Amino acid sequence: MSAQPPSLGPTSDNVFPHAGELTREERSRLLANCAGPRRGCTLWLTGLSGSGKSTIASALEAVLMRRGVAAYRLDGDTLRTGLNAGLGFAPADRSENIRRIAEVAKLFADAGLVAIASAISPFRADRDAARRTHEDAGLSFFEVFVDTPLEVCEARDPKGLYKKARSGQLPGFTGIDSPYEAPLRAELVLRSGHDAIDACVAACLDTLQRASVI
Repeated sequence: MSAQPPSLGPTSDNVFPHAGELTREERSRLLANCAGPRRGCTLWLTGLSGSGKSTIASALEAVLMRRGVAAYRLDGDTLRTGLNAGLGFAPADRSENIRRIAEVAKLFADAGLVAIASAISPFRADRDAARRTHEDAGLSFFEVFVDTPLEVCEARDPKGLYKKARSGQLPGFTGIDSPYEAPLRAELVLRSGHDAIDACVAACLDTLQRASVI
């Protein structure tokens, strides 16, 4: 039996929950005015660490809520501090992490919300399985590829993870010594390396509008 790559433990120092733009109090106030989307769905933001997924997801959630559209953001690192706290970063753990996020997103979408999942989700098979989970339930799923070049992500390095990976402290890091399989047929491609966050959010809104979700 082949040895598994090193797997970071459940209390990893390399997990950084991304705080949203909305406070719990503001969310509660805005929910009173939310009519909900025309139908629930999931936007799945995938891309390298540092690509801008969480920033875009947070901004999109705030815009939707402030427009009266019920939405909830599912951040990969945030979920790793709770629901997925026992999972590491070996391939099997990564697949299970994505499976769980997909199931939670499906529940939110089924409840009539726009679920916004942001997770590296490096493997096409796992993202395809997330899509099937929704389609089998009759729910819309939009894959959003945050296509930011590795050199831009590494220059940003907001969590210091690329520096650790390059120094050998973080083996199996996506984009350095573990592959990232870019989407082949994403519904939307965002290029946060040169497009402003507002433009990326506007593109997401346009995708939802064209699909008659909002």
